[in-house]
Amino acid sequence: MNTETDELITTHMPLVGHIVRETMGRVPSHVSRDDLTSAGLTALVLAARAYDEERGVPFDRYAAQRIRGALLDELRSVDWASRSVRRRARDLAETRSRLANLLGRTPTAAEVANAAGISEDEVAANDDDVSRAQVLSLQGTSATPIEELIATRAPSPEELVEHTERLTYLREAIEELPERLRVVVQDYFFSERPMADIAADLGVTDSRISQMRAEALALLRDALNHALEPALVKQTGKSGGVAQRRRESYFAAVAARHAHGVQRPAPVPLAVG
Repeated sequence: MNTETDELITTHMPLVGHIVRETMGRVPSHVSRDDLTSAGLTALVLAARAYDEERGVPFDRYAAQRIRGALLDELRSVDWASRSVRRRARDLAETRSRLANLLGRTPTAAEVANAAGISEDEVAANDDDVSRAQVLSLQGTSATPIEELIATRAPSPEELVEHTERLTYLREAIEELPERLRVVVQDYFFSERPMADIAADLGVTDSRISQMRAEALALLRDALNHALEPALVKQTGKSGGVAQRRRESYFAAVAARHAHGVQRPAPVPLAVG
């Protein structure tokens, strides 16, 4: 690095501290200040190396945007679930996949619990923990979107286009869910109805609603990835098996709905009950 670049870095190091302090006041206590500071300093160095004064943008504004973006990426990378929750979730996912291949249908909570050697309540509790972690990993807290944990920065036009596209695919993916899964998603997340009320309407147990919610979230996640980031989609179950064919049929239905440009409702905030 040349002297001018070094000076930009040393002069603006307090900017990293300022943005990290703002962020630490708005995130859960277990978030590491050192990790955020390291990410911010790295972004500052990269910003100094890439800065082009001829573009007419003050360096402090340019660097602040790069630092906030780096902190946002760092927060998104946080694993909001414990290792034990993740480990059991992987075991249950493998159990569900194995049973689905054997039975040719989605296994019940009782069947999963029996095969895993645990109670239905433990299965439901783990599903709840994983669902909560999925939401937190996207939002930062249950009430505040993670983007709002960082001091305000205007999104770029490219980010706005990407965000709009993801929302569009999400609405289409929800519409293409199997009917009962769609009801669970709409009632639980959008209408914020108690799980017990949804269970009563569908004539199932609370633990079954929890299982259906987890299944729907996994389908929605994979549908979005299938459309936008195919490399992230992992095959579940045996290739050519009933469960895999149903997943592929669902992905195709979402893609067809998007391609045909079906009239869509206005975006609905993903409020979590």
